[in-house]
Amino acid sequence: MLNEFDMKAAGWDDNPVHVERAAAISRAIIDTIPLTPEMTAFEFGAGTGITGFLLRDRLKKIILTDSSEEMVRIMKDKIRRSGAGNLTAKWFDLESEQWTGSRFSLVMTQMVLHHIEGIEEIFEKFHDLLIPGGYLAVADLYPEDGSFHGEGFTGHRGFDPEWLSEILVRKGFRDRSYRKCFEIKKQLTDTEIRSFDIFLLTALRE
Repeated sequence: MLNEFDMKAAGWDDNPVHVERAAAISRAIIDTIPLTPEMTAFEFGAGTGITGFLLRDRLKKIILTDSSEEMVRIMKDKIRRSGAGNLTAKWFDLESEQWTGSRFSLVMTQMVLHHIEGIEEIFEKFHDLLIPGGYLAVADLYPEDGSFHGEGFTGHRGFDPEWLSEILVRKGFRDRSYRKCFEIKKQLTDTEIRSFDIFLLTALRE
């Protein structure tokens, strides 16, 4: 059965907001984390891999994972057509599975956390994915009133980065910092346009 993101996958890259958002988050990661060509990265909820393509020249290898088969299919096709040898797309649901492969210098995720029920549990998995001294980069919404997704959405209505930072400390991270990195404007009704802010939160695995 196709899920919500399977149905959105084909037109995902055609939305300029998705491209602009990934570009802004990528710039914030570059500005905040000392990336090197020896580093490897894991992206949780990579979608169509926009961020991975933007960062591929700065990292040795990036594993792009998503739980949407259609998103992964599109990523694989983009990788094949581009010849991006250091990008690998995998269907993998970190929320319900345990990663048993190698560990990484960087774990990143954008606009995925508010869909995840168990925040503490996913932070534990992020910690396990990282080598000691590895970096975590989480981009997501500041607290909002539910207008971003509208009625029927059962996930989180954004996050207070300070609250997330406190959880990270308990899960073995330090040197947390965050900053606003993007603003999304959404047409909610015929007459109302709202702005929603996105932060980038980074931390270092102890």
